Amino acid sequence: MERVVKALQPPKTKTNRISLNRWPVIGELVKNKTIYAMMLPGLLFILLFFYLPMFGAVIAFKEFDPIKGIWGSKWVGLSNFKFFFQSEAFFQVTFNTLFYNGIFLVTGIGLGLVAAILLNEIGNRHFAGAYKSAILLPFFLSWVVGSYLLYAFLSTDNGILNKMIVYFHGEPIDWYFEPSYWRFILPAAYIWKNVGYFAVFFAAGITTISPEYYEAAKIDGASRFQQALKITVPMLTPITIILVLLQAGKIFYAAFGDWGMFYTLPKDQGILFSATNVIDTYVYRALRGMNDFGMSSAIGFYQNCVGFVLIIVSNWIIRKYDRDSALF
Repeated sequence: MERVVKALQPPKTKTNRISLNRWPVIGELVKNKTIYAMMLPGLLFILLFFYLPMFGAVIAFKEFDPIKGIWGSKWVGLSNFKFFFQSEAFFQVTFNTLFYNGIFLVTGIGLGLVAAILLNEIGNRHFAGAYKSAILLPFFLSWVVGSYLLYAFLSTDNGILNKMIVYFHGEPIDWYFEPSYWRFILPAAYIWKNVGYFAVFFAAGITTISPEYYEAAKIDGASRFQQALKITVPMLTPITIILVLLQAGKIFYAAFGDWGMFYTLPKDQGILFSATNVIDTYVYRALRGMNDFGMSSAIGFYQNCVGFVLIIVSNWIIRKYDRDSALF
């Protein structure tokens, strides 16, 4: 009888031998080993290129000497931070970084939402596809290409804008020697390049909205504008919140991590630094000019800490008012 009972029992496997109640984590790994195996390359990439380099943050507290290495260099504590915070450039680059990224955050996401709604209103799918391609194309161009396009407009002698000004009997403007104009030129360049990128997210979100909402609104006599304002915008709130949180963490970085915009568009003109110099370009020039690894690392460490705090605070505010829309 015992032989018959043993024969009817299922064979013991690794999964059966693991008590899911006692070792839930191991049981989960074994149960979904195929999925986790697929995740492994991505996790290794993040570990190697994002987490392991974090040990290099110790350079911010040392007088780094490439010959002695990280651990052999002299420990100087907060001296590198003190040098940056007491410099004249600290307030300038901090203000410029926050000023531009604040404008980029509002205009990039706001105009991206408007562009997605307008593209959704185009009835002809061929025209809609052409417009989507046209608005997204600048995102794939580098800022080097963008700098040449901008120079074609702003060149003192042959620029399109100066020719138009002269045509209307005005005086040509030396755009690359007037810092005040770049408070408007840089946001305009950012919008031109990135609005299509944000519009893609919102356009994808619009496709998930049920047509029944719009049909009910039409029956009630709502106009297209009212439908967009009362249905489309509220339904896209979760996507908007996620984009805001992702951008808030990078608000202390040049153009949300794209420092090439502030370096290549003004052509590294020193006279424009008061309006174009941000934290990232300041770090690059400090490293290139003074060869000071410690101070450059200190500024980068300062950026990361502020970005981390901004993400936590932004998520806490959103979680307080709408728990389901928070990232964590």
